[in-house]
Amino acid sequence: MTTPRRTTLADIAKRAGVHVTTVSLALRNNPRLPEATRQRLQKLAKEMGYQKDPVLQSLVAYRGQVMERRNPPTLAYLTNWDTKFGWRENIAHPEFHAGATAKADELGFKLDHFWMGEPGLTHRRMSQILETRGITGLIIASHRRDTDVALHFDWSRFSAVKIDYLPHQPQLHNVTNDQCSIVREAFRRAKELGYERIGCALHRGWDHAVDQLGSAGFLTEQSRDDPKHLVPLHLFPEPEPAEAWLMEIEVDAVAPTAAFRRWYEEHRPEVIITKRSFIQPALDELNLRVPEDVALIDLFLENTDGKIAGVRQNHHAVGELAVEILAGQLHNHKFGVPEIPTSTFVEGTWFNGATCPDRTGEGVRPKQVE
Repeated sequence: MTTPRRTTLADIAKRAGVHVTTVSLALRNNPRLPEATRQRLQKLAKEMGYQKDPVLQSLVAYRGQVMERRNPPTLAYLTNWDTKFGWRENIAHPEFHAGATAKADELGFKLDHFWMGEPGLTHRRMSQILETRGITGLIIASHRRDTDVALHFDWSRFSAVKIDYLPHQPQLHNVTNDQCSIVREAFRRAKELGYERIGCALHRGWDHAVDQLGSAGFLTEQSRDDPKHLVPLHLFPEPEPAEAWLMEIEVDAVAPTAAFRRWYEEHRPEVIITKRSFIQPALDELNLRVPEDVALIDLFLENTDGKIAGVRQNHHAVGELAVEILAGQLHNHKFGVPEIPTSTFVEGTWFNGATCPDRTGEGVRPKQVE
């Protein structure tokens, strides 16, 4: 029994009365062709039973990785920070970029940085610059909280993936650290180590930037705990004046000591889940020692030498996955705002540390602030 001959691009081109290159561009959804032409040829290909050859596609992808390209295709890494490279001074963002750069190089792309804060640069102008340079793949990264405004690009000409959630519009595929599971993991580890009254102090602006997933993780674990042990979530700074906390505040901003003192004195947590630099100034002012007076779990663990307990967030992997997903979109010629945007969450890695010692059976009580 003979195998039916596969429908080829040449077959479709002959039926449509166009050049085979036109068919190829249409099936790759290339924005160089009018949308009506793309839709007509895509419909004809479907009617004729055309299917891509997965073996050939794999070979093309493999050759693209192993063969040196004199002019590798460029991906744009778009940021909108207070200065062109201000994001390099912020936690996580340098690793996002490093991971994206490494993966782009591995896959045969060149990653170029573009700053949307250039004086006089509008969204429309940026879109035109990218189009003129032939750049169709975009990584949207490192946007300040006060720049959460919709990006008005000609999206029909681009594939794009966001790192984190900002800006919220348009709704694109995004990759981010799994802040909900990271906080939940910290809570569960604290329970395993023998702590009952578990507190959590989060920066309000940061929690907003991650769509409240940090606070959601803490409250979810609390809902499963014994009510007599519950310590309310502490968010800082205070939300007054209205929306002031939405402005970009450095991640290591000092927690207002008065509010922290009231929270600590009233609820006396045995351990605090936080970023250490969030609350260390307040701990110092209140003469609270870690871990003698209160234990601490760092949600943004940087050093894994055992001195600090916490969760290391795998920022490098976030950048890598963003480029992998974008490369897949480009490989499958998917442009525009996706009908169903997806989120890819990267889990953190737990490390035991001296700031949260195992106290099972110790019965140690937290210190009261005098």
